[in-house]
Amino acid sequence: MNVATNELESAIKALIVDALQLEDIQPEDIDTDAPLFGEGLGLDSIDALELGVALKKRFGLTLATNDPDIKDHFRSVGSLAHLIAQQRANQA
Repeated sequence: MNVATNELESAIKALIVDALQLEDIQPEDIDTDAPLFGEGLGLDSIDALELGVALKKRFGLTLATNDPDIKDHFRSVGSLAHLIAQQRANQA
């Protein structure tokens, strides 16, 4: 894992805490590979919508609502970082 990936993952964690106003959680408390929904961080569908909007604003992330892989992209911080890095590479 390179420095850019670590920085991206840290930025996503901070965005999750800020955008969703998670008062009892610090960015460093979020495990990169832990599920964001259900048993992991415990986010719900409304959180997913808010997070999607925040990711679009902060990283220019393009999300298609009919994307069959959308749940996989939002599985963890690591999967979101991979998606953002992939989109950035495609735009370069």
